[in-house]
Amino acid sequence: MRSLKRFLDIFLSLVLIVVFAPLFAVIAIAIKLTTTGSVLHWSNRVGKNNVIFRMPKFRTMSENAPQLATHLLSDPSRYVTSIGSILRKSSFDELPQLFSILEGHLSFVGPRPALFNQDDLIALRTQYGVHCLVPGLTGWAQVNGRDELPIEKKVEFDYEYLQKHSAVFDLRILAMTVVKVVRRDGVSH
Repeated sequence: MRSLKRFLDIFLSLVLIVVFAPLFAVIAIAIKLTTTGSVLHWSNRVGKNNVIFRMPKFRTMSENAPQLATHLLSDPSRYVTSIGSILRKSSFDELPQLFSILEGHLSFVGPRPALFNQDDLIALRTQYGVHCLVPGLTGWAQVNGRDELPIEKKVEFDYEYLQKHSAVFDLRILAMTVVKVVRRDGVSH
């Protein structure tokens, strides 16, 4: 299962990078025309076995935004850029993570990688053995609530994924993700 999953991650990420190349260019130009600063935001994330890696996203927040999970900010809308709001609602801000999948830091499906400073989430995932999984672009917790879930509930879903993960379950999660993105379910900012 693991080698098939890795093969599919490499193959699909390469295909999607090629397919979405024009969209990458349009988004990069839109960010440059509407904000100051870089096109990409790099954040330190917790990967498999709690190893830190740098994960790219299209920048959706101002350069002075704190390095915190969005749900921990008192007024996240204060930091979201005009184009950032559109990118977040469409999940297009996540597209650069295709390169993290290609590198092996991410998979298409797995627990979303915690920020380096989300100590409570990291500790709970480690306690339940979830840290042994490669994090994902989407995951069981994402399709069951995304930003709206408290940490404990996210880890419950992550643990359930650890117990049940399979090719069929991953396909189910990917299909549910497409529906959630189209409906913009669970996006709070």
